[in-house]
Amino acid sequence: MSRIGRLPITIPAGVTVEEKDRVVTVKGPKGQLSQKIADRNIEVKIEAGQVHVIRHNEEKSVKSKHGLYRMLIANMIDGVVKPFTKSLVINGVGYKAQVSGQKLTLNIGYSHPVEYVAPEGIKLECPDITQINVTGISKELVGQVAATIRSKRPVEPYHAYGIRYADEVVIRKEGKTAGK
Repeated sequence: MSRIGRLPITIPAGVTVEEKDRVVTVKGPKGQLSQKIADRNIEVKIEAGQVHVIRHNEEKSVKSKHGLYRMLIANMIDGVVKPFTKSLVINGVGYKAQVSGQKLTLNIGYSHPVEYVAPEGIKLECPDITQINVTGISKELVGQVAATIRSKRPVEPYHAYGIRYADEVVIRKEGKTAGK
């Protein structure tokens, strides 16, 4: 049995979890999220303040989805209580970012500023001109927005110019040396 899938998920105070027509809906103080359970061999039971994800088959694909759906539901419950955050760092001469409303403007070495409009449910903020914080209740959406912003100027290995995650380690390459 899946070690992750068999663990029950405790529902904290102030959060309601409902399952109807194979769609799990989580409502909390920060918002509401839904997840469709596509696999017919996976069942979700809500009882006594806990959510149990049960599988009815021992096939390899069902076993992997067992743990997946359990973590998706656990992340939804965590997100409606305390939003997820990803931090990005900009490194480069003259590189900077600023936020106005839902629009992020990046000056990252191109001849024009790069603009990115955040989707609904995502909050962008720049505590510093070289740092971007992406915050939201959906872990999947926060990760996707952070990856999209990072892809605007990936880090190059010689000077480490570009956009990277705050906890990302950039392996630097040595430049050319002068010959004799």
